[in-house]
Amino acid sequence: MTDPAATDLDARYGRTPRARRPLLLIGVIAVIAVAALVWLVRVAVVQSTPPVSSRLLAFTIPSDTSATATIQVEKRKDVEASCRLQAKAADFSIVGELTLTVPADSPRQQTVPATLTTQRAATSVVLIGCTTADTPRPH
Repeated sequence: MTDPAATDLDARYGRTPRARRPLLLIGVIAVIAVAALVWLVRVAVVQSTPPVSSRLLAFTIPSDTSATATIQVEKRKDVEASCRLQAKAADFSIVGELTLTVPADSPRQQTVPATLTTQRAATSVVLIGCTTADTPRPH
C-alpha cells in the first residue's frame, strides 16, 4: 500500500526524476577533471623543458678570500642567461656572491669557470641556478 501523504506531496510539488541528477553531477565532474588534466600536462611539459639549465661540476677554496667554481650551462634557445653562485661559510652564512652572464650567441652547452671573492673563509660554493628574461625561477 502507498502512503497517502507521499502521493499528496507528489501531486502538489511534482517529482523530479532521480536518474537525471547523478548524470548531471558526473558530467560536471568529468568536465572539471578533463580540464584539470589538460592544465597539469601543459604545466608539466613547460616546466620539464626550461630554456636554460645548469649544474655545479666542481669547486675549490684556494684561499680565505676566494673560491673558484666550474659550472655547466645548457641552453635550449638562443637566450642570454644569468647564473648565480654563492660561497658559504661553515655557519652557512653567505660570504661571497657572483652573477655570471652567459651571452645569447654562446654555444648551447658549455663549461664556465668562475672566481668568487669572499669576505672570510668559505667552505662551499652553491649554484643557485640560471635564469633568463622570460624565466625568473632559477634552473
